[in-house]
Amino acid sequence: MWFMAAGLTWQRHRRTHRRFHPAIFCILFLGGLARGNDAAPPVPDRPWAPPGLGEYESALARTNAAAAQSPTVTIDPQKIYDLPELIDLAERSHPETRVAWERARQAARAVGLNESAYYPYLAASASGAYAHELGTLTSVFPVNAAEEDAGLDLKWLLFDFGGRHATLDAARAQLMAANVGFNATHQQIVFAVTKSFYAFNTAREQVGVAESALSAAQTVEAATAARFTNGLAILPNLLQAQQQTAQAAYELDAARGNLSDAQIALVDSLGIFPAANLQVAEIPDKRFDETLDEPLEKMVDRALSQRPDLVGSLAKLRAWQAEVREAHAAYYPKVSLEASGGWSKLDLNVYGSPWFGNSKPAYGVGLAVDLPLFDGFLRRNKLRVAESQLRAAESELANSRDTAVREVWKAYTDLETALRKQESAGKLLAAAQSAFDASLEAYRHGLGTYVDTANAQRDVTTARSLVVDTRSDILTGTAALALSVGDLARPAPAPTPRSQP
Repeated sequence: MWFMAAGLTWQRHRRTHRRFHPAIFCILFLGGLARGNDAAPPVPDRPWAPPGLGEYESALARTNAAAAQSPTVTIDPQKIYDLPELIDLAERSHPETRVAWERARQAARAVGLNESAYYPYLAASASGAYAHELGTLTSVFPVNAAEEDAGLDLKWLLFDFGGRHATLDAARAQLMAANVGFNATHQQIVFAVTKSFYAFNTAREQVGVAESALSAAQTVEAATAARFTNGLAILPNLLQAQQQTAQAAYELDAARGNLSDAQIALVDSLGIFPAANLQVAEIPDKRFDETLDEPLEKMVDRALSQRPDLVGSLAKLRAWQAEVREAHAAYYPKVSLEASGGWSKLDLNVYGSPWFGNSKPAYGVGLAVDLPLFDGFLRRNKLRVAESQLRAAESELANSRDTAVREVWKAYTDLETALRKQESAGKLLAAAQSAFDASLEAYRHGLGTYVDTANAQRDVTTARSLVVDTRSDILTGTAALALSVGDLARPAPAPTPRSQP
């Protein structure tokens, strides 16, 4: 419709508007381009390429290339990293630690923003104006006026029934939540690295177990082949032995694949470039005590007093308590000190006469009381929202306590179970190894059967795998218990200031 109107206007005033027609066409063309860029997928049943996608992909490729060329940390390919060094590497390089750090800094700045409400507000202003008017008395005469003003305005909130204090308390509670959230991020990263480190070593040891199983299967196959050559074994036994060897070779390849996946998971937990060439230290072989030094009840009490998530839930509860106080304070008046001072100058000119005028100081001071009488129920609704959030925070804290107790209880019992299993797993391996050695020796001398020897071979492989898994469960369970209690990567307490003599 508006395009037709523009065409009619141009037809009526062809000579006047002919030179503007190209400009109108450009405006229409650019408007169509703008509308074309703001488009959604045309159909729901297949993907599409939105306008500008190529530019985003190119920018992302440049960003990825720059990140690959400039890693945050340097990995020494000749160095063998142990667990403490890997944890230090992750805490320095993982993006999540920097994100949590920035959030804590933002919360600290928010405290500073709310502290500014306690200071007076001071503003400088200056203005200049010129006016030309026609005055009338008995005749019309011109009047010119020039005005210049400069001054300072001060406003200082003196009393607001605790509104500012409640806002500041809420900001400080949010800062505490952000700070303990930063610590919780470090704890989670430390646990992820620890768990991945143990999982990698477990996968590496399982490769050793698979290599031993393949060697044992080849030994049994060789013994079966010798017996078959001497006419002491039948062909099905030889074929079964070859099958067991092939099965063991397949399981070795699968174990090596699991080791590769475990290495990728370990590098990912560090937050470094996935293609990094990383050598990892082995876990020293040692026996663990079967009993825990600290009782479960004591660990639960310590967890309820120091876990970062519980501290954060308590901080959020206090923040909403402060929000409720702030909402209550909005029902009371605010008393402010207001003052201003400056200089004003006014010059006049009438009938072309010389300019004349006056300049003088201007100042004032007083108290202002602000009390909203009706705000469309804004304050009431804000108070109800804050009270609802407070009740939700109370429930969240109670649920966090219950979750903490359950996690400590489970981690404690899992670790106890793993510690009890280590002795049984060791005895099982020793017995299975002795049984396999005896069965193989008897089979070689024609006193045993192939079935007994093959079963003994599988039993010793299973026992070795159980020993490796039990050791991994103990190491991972120890880290999980420390995480559930809040001891993992716990910061050192701040030094107590010395009292002055």
